[in-house]
Amino acid sequence: MNPSGNRLSRRLFLIRSAQAGAGLTVATMLPLHARSAEFDSSAARIARGEGVQFNAFIAITPDNRVIVTIKHLEMGQGTYTGLATIAAEELDAAWDQVEAVGAPADLEKFKRHDALGIQLTAGSASIQTSWTQMREAGAAVRHMLIEAAARKWQVPRHEISTSEGIVRHVDSARHASYGGLAESASELFAPKDENITETNSFEAFVSLPDKLQLKDPANFKLVGRESLPRKDTGKTDGSAIYTMDVQMPGLLTAVVARPPMFGGRVKAFDATRAESLPGVQAVLDVPSGIAVLANSYWEAHKARQALEIDWEAGEDSDFSSEDLYKEYHDLASKPGVPAFEAGDVDAALSNSEITIEANYEFPYLAHSALEPVNCVLQRTADGVEMWFGCQSHTWDQNNVAEIFGIEPQQVTIHTLYAGGSFGRRATFDADVPVELAHIAKGYKKSVPIKLVYTREDDTHKGYYRPLVVHKLTAALGAGGRITALRDRVVSQSITGAVPGMTDPSTVDDIPYAIPNRRVESHNTYLPVPPLFYRSVGATHNAFALETFVDEVAQKAGRDSVEFRLGLLKDRPRHRRALDMAADKANWGGKLHDGRFQGIAVYETFHTVVANVAEIAHQPNGKFKLLRVICVVDCGLAVNPDVVRQQMTGGIGYGLSPVLFNEITIRNGQPQQSNFHDCRVLRIEQMPDIDVHIVRSTESPSGVGEPGVPVIGPALANALAAATGKRFYRLPLGNEHLEF
Repeated sequence: MNPSGNRLSRRLFLIRSAQAGAGLTVATMLPLHARSAEFDSSAARIARGEGVQFNAFIAITPDNRVIVTIKHLEMGQGTYTGLATIAAEELDAAWDQVEAVGAPADLEKFKRHDALGIQLTAGSASIQTSWTQMREAGAAVRHMLIEAAARKWQVPRHEISTSEGIVRHVDSARHASYGGLAESASELFAPKDENITETNSFEAFVSLPDKLQLKDPANFKLVGRESLPRKDTGKTDGSAIYTMDVQMPGLLTAVVARPPMFGGRVKAFDATRAESLPGVQAVLDVPSGIAVLANSYWEAHKARQALEIDWEAGEDSDFSSEDLYKEYHDLASKPGVPAFEAGDVDAALSNSEITIEANYEFPYLAHSALEPVNCVLQRTADGVEMWFGCQSHTWDQNNVAEIFGIEPQQVTIHTLYAGGSFGRRATFDADVPVELAHIAKGYKKSVPIKLVYTREDDTHKGYYRPLVVHKLTAALGAGGRITALRDRVVSQSITGAVPGMTDPSTVDDIPYAIPNRRVESHNTYLPVPPLFYRSVGATHNAFALETFVDEVAQKAGRDSVEFRLGLLKDRPRHRRALDMAADKANWGGKLHDGRFQGIAVYETFHTVVANVAEIAHQPNGKFKLLRVICVVDCGLAVNPDVVRQQMTGGIGYGLSPVLFNEITIRNGQPQQSNFHDCRVLRIEQMPDIDVHIVRSTESPSGVGEPGVPVIGPALANALAAATGKRFYRLPLGNEHLEF
């Protein structure tokens, strides 16, 4: 195909929405051709062959490759595999012909189909918000290929079948590959009149049906299949492209010296020594600190060390974690803003003869992704071009556009792989891209610049899971029943909720059927930037609620599982997961000597997870976590292997802050800097994990985050069973645990 001569390259072709409101993108259909930028994540990956872009998500090349564009960032959670599976299922493509590529920033094509309506990877929503959209995208292209074959062979559509990337007419033994039919299929949907434009009537086109016929799940071949190879390839052989891999002619590296205290700023600086060092191109005063640009990272790093900076603390910079805990406990003793409420909690508590109270403390947490945040930017004649593992395309695009005074569409973002994020790359203020934008704007020359964060830079800058205090109070009535439960949550607001409002990312409703229950919120405001963390508010809400309910059950003389089941009569998914976890762990059965179990169940992002943690007494008197039984109800499991991987990884991630990970603040400064003092779980410290997936026909929900919050309370409850002691502050440390 000659892109310059083929008539498809000269006009736009429309594919109308398969169903009003169903989310199938109305997109241009153009022949694919290479773009010069090496790291253009979609064009460069398909430049090896020509083809047709059928809609925003699916392209087919003459050599029969199916290119699926993934609008969500791949940061290890399996979106390239999951979304490609859904599209390929309805397309009837062979899995080995499918290739996944990252989508650029494009709000109109790639926005989320939920209340947010922006291009963003967060909230474990990639699969659940794209399920119908990706099915319809695949089904629409399959419809077009069948139509093309029917017309070419002059046979009825219903006599044609598809399978493994091949279109067949059994009676005549004719068949054709998708690649062989792609161009003729696109021609069918081309305008019949040269003057027709996208504003004209759809009558000029071969129409898609008003409602696409989607597969009966009973006929799925890829969705739900075990051992389906992942599509985020290149991570084991080094061919995967991350931000640090980006190299371009004339590229400069930037590092920034930032205030050591939160709320601090530059009072004065002397760059004389730094500017004299080899390779240094510029030293710039930017809003976040002092930036150094050099020919290489090491030259920039050495120059940053040579800077002489006089830092000035802000008015609110002098605080510590311990001071915050005291202030937060004081707030927790006072009524907060109701977030969720049922019955009359105050009356039930005041009239109860037995009340139980517990106060919980949770520290600041750094995300500690394996790949620290980084970014590459180059100014162009048309705007700005960027390359990085972009999690929040719309926020990043809008914020960078504002710095340069251009339209968001003039900020081109090429989405690369990200080596983890856990929320760190999704900031409202686009802190990293904006910092680089200020550097590039200040430098003025149109050269590519790579902003590099070290581990220490990322750990010290903040954007932490907030420090949180919970105060829970329960009333026990006749027969050991909970008659009232109140949870007061004190935390910084991540979403910027104003006084008098609650932050939905901080508080959760109580799932238990307690007649009088209320969750209250106190929002605080500090110079430490708070941010979403993997499973967000559930990181503390699950621990506080599930250990407290366990303690109440113990004081009521009830079995932990039986007690919970009695309170979950209106939560069948919770009951099912809890029942299965207890059964798989032989809950209540005889354990080996010195072994103890703890259980917890919680729902996060519409996915229910139950964990049983089993610990064993060690010769040194401490306890070791030996195994975890994990049950997950995530609706239909699109990729069972990915579900198990995410549950296992989530448990490992969730164990770090339970055991030893925290950020402490002293005089406004973080005290941890790298993995030696901001520890993450090592592979040899992982327990045996047995994951069981609840069979379901419901639409799929997320699995990237729900595996994180449940392991903490399950482990703490096991320790309580072993020691008789309850635990109210994380991390638990090594007083009782061996790790």
